[in-house]
Amino acid sequence: MTTADLFAEPSEGEPARAALAAAQARILALRQTLQEHAYRYYVLDEPSLPDAEYDRLFQSLQALEQEFPDLVTPDSPTQRVGGQVLEGFATVRHARPMLSIRTETDTQASGAENFDARIRRELGLGTEAAEVEYVTELKFDGLAMSLRYENGFLVQAATRGDGETGEDVTQNIRTIPSIPLALTSNRSARAVPAVLEVRGEVYMRRDDFESLNERQRQRIAAGLKGEKTFVNPRNAAAGAVRQLDPGIAAQRPLSFFAYGLGDVTPPDAGGPVWQSHYEMLMALRDWGFPVAEQTACVQGASGLIAYHQRIGALRDTLPYDIDGVVYKVNSLALQSQLGFVTREPRWAVAHKYPAQEQMTVVQAIEVQVGRTGKLTPVAKLQPVFVGGVTVTNATLHNEDEARRKDVRVGDTVVVRRAGDVIPEVVSVVLEKRLHEAPWFTMPHQCPVCDSLAVREEGEADYRCTGGLFCSAQRKQAMLHFAQRRAMDIEDLGDKLVDQLVDAGLVQSLPDLYRLELATLAPLERMAEKSAQNVLASLARSKSTTLPRFLFGLGIRHVGEATAKDLARHFGSLDALMAASVDQLLQVRDVGPVVAHSLRTFFDQPHNREVVEQLRACGVHWAEGPPTPGANLPLAGKTYVLTGTLPTLSREQAKEMLEAAGAKVAGSVSKKTHGVIAGAEAGSKLEKALALGIPVLDEAGLMALVQSEGGDSDGST
Repeated sequence: MTTADLFAEPSEGEPARAALAAAQARILALRQTLQEHAYRYYVLDEPSLPDAEYDRLFQSLQALEQEFPDLVTPDSPTQRVGGQVLEGFATVRHARPMLSIRTETDTQASGAENFDARIRRELGLGTEAAEVEYVTELKFDGLAMSLRYENGFLVQAATRGDGETGEDVTQNIRTIPSIPLALTSNRSARAVPAVLEVRGEVYMRRDDFESLNERQRQRIAAGLKGEKTFVNPRNAAAGAVRQLDPGIAAQRPLSFFAYGLGDVTPPDAGGPVWQSHYEMLMALRDWGFPVAEQTACVQGASGLIAYHQRIGALRDTLPYDIDGVVYKVNSLALQSQLGFVTREPRWAVAHKYPAQEQMTVVQAIEVQVGRTGKLTPVAKLQPVFVGGVTVTNATLHNEDEARRKDVRVGDTVVVRRAGDVIPEVVSVVLEKRLHEAPWFTMPHQCPVCDSLAVREEGEADYRCTGGLFCSAQRKQAMLHFAQRRAMDIEDLGDKLVDQLVDAGLVQSLPDLYRLELATLAPLERMAEKSAQNVLASLARSKSTTLPRFLFGLGIRHVGEATAKDLARHFGSLDALMAASVDQLLQVRDVGPVVAHSLRTFFDQPHNREVVEQLRACGVHWAEGPPTPGANLPLAGKTYVLTGTLPTLSREQAKEMLEAAGAKVAGSVSKKTHGVIAGAEAGSKLEKALALGIPVLDEAGLMALVQSEGGDSDGST
């Protein structure tokens, strides 16, 4: 049946019985299509329908089921969300206990070697025997779940509990899209057994967790009572599964992975026969259950070690949390031979990675200043081993986050570190709070240079305004000042700036122009010739332009284009430094944020002092009368450059256009006034021709910028 057939309506006058039969056929076809799409989406990760098409089919099914309520069945995709609010969870006794797996605490390669050696010893395998084959799986950081299917339909879902009895959470589990409500044999040669208990893990993806917490933050900000953010995806998943209202559970985005079996119809009663654990997992996947794609078969200790290392390297890039990997003997016959010890299978082990979360105590909260002037509150911690390293500092991000998490000095906190990610405070363990320390408050002066620290409207971060003076920002300020689009000090690179600042040879920008050969030559990788090149570059940079100088100062929100507009509008640096906010707002494309940023920068005495010292060192430019943007020939027009021009560089052509008042964009649109095309012009030229936009060559550009009105029919 095609998609068009799914939406076809029965013909008018069709008898009621025929209409019912037609509706039943369409409903079955819709369910099959939706279930197949869910399988491809959640199991194979190969969506077969656009979301909009899926929604159309789903809505059509809803409409039919509303029209024919007697045809609604529990396995319909429309029945995932529903059910009455529960008074409490009933207990479920597992037909087969949900056993735990022994954990290998040695997080190094020897942990895998120890497991393989034990398996070989217990199987009586000598040194000459073949390697044991294992199934290797991810150890998910979620909530263990048992799903019971009878005659192919989900009838019960239960938590692990104590292993013998758990809680009946069927209504909530039915809301998880990746868990099939009904099983099919369409994709497998094996028939679905009459009884099938699937064991697996309910978890929450990291992106879903972040979205959920963002919604929670919005609800908290709106003043809704009883709302809170969640500590980590595992806690959020567990809380969702144990909601007494299935409607609320449905709003928490959960997922599922299958990794084992509980009670199953035995082979002598028509149940399935498998030779290996991996074969069983592939059958579950064919029946519609998600199985992690990282599941693999490996040989011997070397295969286990390689898997542990490979997944460890991928751990932080996975879309969900894991805390280790699991090794299982693949042969079911060998599993039976090995058996169990107490409540653990001998044939499996969990090999963990270093914990990514630990508890420790906040000893102080300090504020650090980054290279760009951003102020970040940092919790100074009682040392704790987390994520494979000893952690003593953890970021609190900004004042809002520190307040939201209510982190105070003396608190016991949960600290998280994943791979190379900077450690962060996840939450406060409020029951361990011994006294009420004061709230954290961000200082209004930079803790490094005592300059004003400001928080602009609409931003979360405070920033130091002493960019040219603050020692924490020296390196960044110098590299920005020296870049090609600013002062173009060609031989002043990262490594040299590091040496100059770290050795205390340069304290501020003017010190660059006071460097001497005797100071530079002894530095690492320099010698006399390289030192002379640096001094020559510095000397050349003294002759610049006002836009380049303004851009080089690194004033927040002032980019190249804005610097050019400011230089044209005011004509001189002194006029710009003296301008009020209202006068600044008269400049083209300068709004309140940029105007206040400029005024704040030039109101700092040390910034003005640096500017005057640079002038005293010989930095100069040609100044002229103001040229308001509205009076320029190409004011209000937009041009695009593409290809290679005969004599002009891309930068030179751009400067010519901007000097005439034009904007230079990176892409062609209907709003583009013209395209300047050179040799080997590509898709931008093609798009301009398709849209009928004028195309100019280099000669046309020269004529354009020299024309009074900036009009041209264009030529190629």
